[in-house]
Amino acid sequence: MKKILANDGMEEDAIRMLEKEGFMVATEKVPQDELVEIINAEDFVALVVRSATRVDKALIDACPSLRLIARGGVGMDNIDVEHAKAKNIQVVNTPAASSLSVAELVMGHIFTMARSLDDSNRVMPVKGHAEFAQLKKKYSKGTEVSGKTLGIIGFGRIGQCIAKLGLGVGMNILAYDPFIPEAEVEILLNGSQKVKINIKTCPMDELLAKSDFISLNVPGGKIITHKEIKKMKQGVMLVNASRGGVIEEQALLDGLKSGHIAHAALDVFEDEKSPRQEILHHHKISLTPHIAGSTEEAQQRIGRELAEKIIHFLK
Repeated sequence: MKKILANDGMEEDAIRMLEKEGFMVATEKVPQDELVEIINAEDFVALVVRSATRVDKALIDACPSLRLIARGGVGMDNIDVEHAKAKNIQVVNTPAASSLSVAELVMGHIFTMARSLDDSNRVMPVKGHAEFAQLKKKYSKGTEVSGKTLGIIGFGRIGQCIAKLGLGVGMNILAYDPFIPEAEVEILLNGSQKVKINIKTCPMDELLAKSDFISLNVPGGKIITHKEIKKMKQGVMLVNASRGGVIEEQALLDGLKSGHIAHAALDVFEDEKSPRQEILHHHKISLTPHIAGSTEEAQQRIGRELAEKIIHFLK
């Protein structure tokens, strides 16, 4: 019986699919420093991870039984993909399964920033009973998102899904992607009517200069620094639900302090073991703990897609 270690968990439906095909699936979390010992002792042929478990060169070299590394989700920065391939180990992920969930969280942050819902929810329980009138005046200066320009940096599956949702609420879309000159997005209206819209990507500087809201949807890198912020519109609002460090946190804090950036939303952080206190307590930053792709529907799709890929490769 071929054994699979799902070290960061796996959906029950996916486990049943694999067990039906004769696989044994272990889901008990193994600490990082014990992984090599356990994989070798149990002769696991596949390792399934999310973002928590690291699969580096040392682990790959030390585990000759591994034939497959499967990542539930999109980014594979916690896996040494090239070295795995060099060792003839297949690496797969689920790039499409969580796109809608990520896009919906981005839009949720956009609405939150536009109306300062994050800060209002912090302050109301503390001061609402005594300063209701003052808070009503403070938070009545929001903005509508309809008619505003949404800049999307990274126009792959997630970026295009964000574009669909933005178009659906009346936003204008600008997109930048050095690898995608244009893309056709399809909007489904009332469950049946389909509308197709072609979007051509534009230069980064144009997007920075014209966007009221900017969403980062890239696999990594330092994309937004002081230099890029200076090129943005005064009062811009930024969302990062891709990778920590894509927006340089000190540059973000400086931009918020100067007022050049009106608001920001972060689902990811430079140090996710211990995010900066200035970030966590800033009244102009909307926060979520790296949950963009974590909905019940997305997890079910991820599980099914992983199971199908594991079955296809190992059988």
